[in-house]
Amino acid sequence: MYKSKRVGICILAVILLAVALGVCGYIKTTYTIQNVYVEGNVHYTEDEIKAMVMDGVLGDNSLYLSFKYKDREIEGIPFVDVLDVNILSADTIKIIVYEKTLTGCVKYLDTYVYFDKDGCVVESSGTRTVGVPQVTGLEFDHVVVGKTLPVENRDVFGSILNITKLLNKYGLVADKIYFNKAGEITVFFDDVKVSLGRDASTLEDKLMLLPEFLQQLAGKSGTLQMQTYDEDSGKYTFKPE
Repeated sequence: MYKSKRVGICILAVILLAVALGVCGYIKTTYTIQNVYVEGNVHYTEDEIKAMVMDGVLGDNSLYLSFKYKDREIEGIPFVDVLDVNILSADTIKIIVYEKTLTGCVKYLDTYVYFDKDGCVVESSGTRTVGVPQVTGLEFDHVVVGKTLPVENRDVFGSILNITKLLNKYGLVADKIYFNKAGEITVFFDDVKVSLGRDASTLEDKLMLLPEFLQQLAGKSGTLQMQTYDEDSGKYTFKPE
């Protein structure tokens, strides 16, 4: 009786093992990734994102990756907040990259320090990221990731956020945004400097006109003086260098 019971348990164990191996084989064969789509990436190429996500023993298995990266917060990868992997079909996945929100960057020693809308330092990198304007004219003596840039007037971060939003709204990509000690703003586009003054109430009116002005000034070098908004004529002085 006892021997018969042991034999039955062994047979059951063999059956369960066979089923488990069969399921594992089916999952491995069926969910092996053949196609990968990536969206939301700015700082990293598609190949770099794939290498980050599809590593390890089961890095080519769509089912495993979908569980591993389900709205997962990422640590140790600069500029990336969350990675999400969606299964489009058994052999096809879409990697969605949610990057950290960046308002601007400052140069500190040999690195670019990126900060958010509140001036909190998000990341530092030796690489300048296209599309994130460099802010100059701010004075600070140290930088700590996760802490606000120690500038004297923190209201400047609200001004930076306002400018970057308006630049994006009107399809403008600035190289630099400069604040002098009086709070006056100058925005750099290639060889053209645009002096905007310090009146926040007319900032959008001025930036709304810039795409057309910059098109007219293509290839020229100098300063477009827009400190005072002229609502009637919309004309400003350009001083060549």
